[in-house]
Amino acid sequence: MSEISVKVLATVNAPYGTTLSAEQLASKISDPASADQFDPSAFSFFSEVEEGLQNSFLDEMHIDPAIASGMARKFSVLAGYTLPLARAA
Repeated sequence: MSEISVKVLATVNAPYGTTLSAEQLASKISDPASADQFDPSAFSFFSEVEEGLQNSFLDEMHIDPAIASGMARKFSVLAGYTLPLARAA
């Protein structure tokens, strides 16, 4: 596992006592159902992981930045404040 994935997963998994893999998290942050289901792991990625690290993880996991930005916008609406990636493309 890369250093990027280790850092992201430590941030996302620790607060919720989860053990998501990088692939599982990648699936959650690119699936619109995650916002509909208020997925805490996906929200944690968009709200607690530093923006530069988010972008590195997206690149590493081959996630389209436009999809991630759309997901961040959905979570922003739910949270009531703008998340960093919601401002992107």
